[in-house]
Amino acid sequence: MLKSTNLTNSRALFFVIPALLLLGFVAVIPLIKVVDYSFHDIFPQVSKTWVGLEWYNELLGSSRFWESFGRSLLFSAIILIIEIPLGIAIAVYMPKKSALVAVCLVSMSVPLLIPWNMIAMIWKVFLSSNFLGKLLSTIGVDFDWKLNAFHTWIAIVLMDVWHWTSLVVLLCYSSLTTIPTASYRAAAIDGASRWDVFRYIELPKMSGVLLMAILLRFIDSFMVFAEPFRFNAGGPRSATTFLAMDLVHDVVSYNYGPAAARSVIYFIIILVVLWTFKTALAIHERQ
Repeated sequence: MLKSTNLTNSRALFFVIPALLLLGFVAVIPLIKVVDYSFHDIFPQVSKTWVGLEWYNELLGSSRFWESFGRSLLFSAIILIIEIPLGIAIAVYMPKKSALVAVCLVSMSVPLLIPWNMIAMIWKVFLSSNFLGKLLSTIGVDFDWKLNAFHTWIAIVLMDVWHWTSLVVLLCYSSLTTIPTASYRAAAIDGASRWDVFRYIELPKMSGVLLMAILLRFIDSFMVFAEPFRFNAGGPRSATTFLAMDLVHDVVSYNYGPAAARSVIYFIIILVVLWTFKTALAIHERQ
């Protein structure tokens, strides 16, 4: 019996090896190279000069880095505060058994199918349309997303909420559909309110996928680049310049050493967040 088990495990490992090799090629080797670059001055690329922690000291001592870091954290916090409750609310009130289920699911999936590099262009056309401008003017709102930093933030947040709330909705909805009808019937017999049903039946069922949704949305929003860059190029006056935009600026400027140091710091930040969520998920599973 033991011999059979060992043979099965060996076969399973044999099928995992290609995946491990691919992961090493596309992830581990580039990561090692980036870490190596972060300790060198690499211009031109044919030669490298050891600089030690110079790029890290320069980066962590830069006010621009901390300002971008603060904006990225603020953006992620706003996104989570809006998208998580909104996604839960939509998922809870979506029909579970009717002809409208397919319509709702398709409607929720449409924003996720649009290429990420087209989102900003769609919203620029939408906000620049004469109809919307006249409509906002009618209600006394002068929405200047090009030169007003606060309005630009509103537009970028709305753009992200429109694009990614559907992900939260679909994840939560998938959990809600697994709740037995008997649970709702028992709650109705006991005279439970709608809030009680949500708190004691629906929310515990969604808690696992909610942690995943929060993690995915945090990572994606924290490293957002394409939408704010294509929307207003980080302006006005760098008000929407986030961490990833500074990284891309270093790359296109051939500052490979500083860019690598930025990448390593971002990687460490994401690792800390992942460890935090892993710990929270482990605690949740033990309960």
